[in-house]
Formats: sequence, structure tokens, C-alpha cells
Amino acid sequence: MDFCPTRIRALILAAALVVAGSEAPAFARDHDDALRAVKAGEIRPLADILNAVKEKLPGDVVGVKLEREAGVWMYEFRVIDDKGRLFDIHVDARSGEVERSREK
Repeated sequence: MDFCPTRIRALILAAALVVAGSEAPAFARDHDDALRAVKAGEIRPLADILNAVKEKLPGDVVGVKLEREAGVWMYEFRVIDDKGRLFDIHVDARSGEVERSREK
């Protein structure tokens, strides 16, 4: 999997769609919300998480969002494998552990 700077910047911008919130998933309103969570130590930067999990992802990352589920920050990656199948991969934004994945 190739992580060129342009792709990482695009993913960071996409991840900036999350905001801390209620028990239901909450999505960032802007980049500042995600940056505050990184600075507060609540989450690891997207580039760090991508480097930690790239070997566990079944293909190319085509989308990402950051959300808070039941009080836990999660990165959700949309991944397309070499057969064209789409997967949602949920990764703990603090630990980098893959929590669950499913084919769409």
C-alpha cells in the first residue's frame, strides 16, 4: 500500500470530520476538533495510525473518518481490496488496534 504525502493529507482532512459527543457516533465538524483531540492525547495522529495498521488492511484506503463511539475515538477506514471488495475497518484511535472489520 502506498502512502504518498498527498494521500495522507487527503486522509487527514477527511479524518477532520469528527467531534467529541454523545454515545451515538459523533463526527468532527472541522480540522480543529481533531487537532484538539490529538493534542489532548485522546487520539494518535492519522499518519501514525496508518503506519501502525497498514499491514493489517486488505487493500487501498479510499476513505477515512474519525468518530466517537460509546466514548471511544475510532478511525473508520474504507478499504478496497484487489478484488474490488469494499471493507469498513474500525481502529481504536488511541491504541491503533483494529477493533473490527466487515465487508460492505
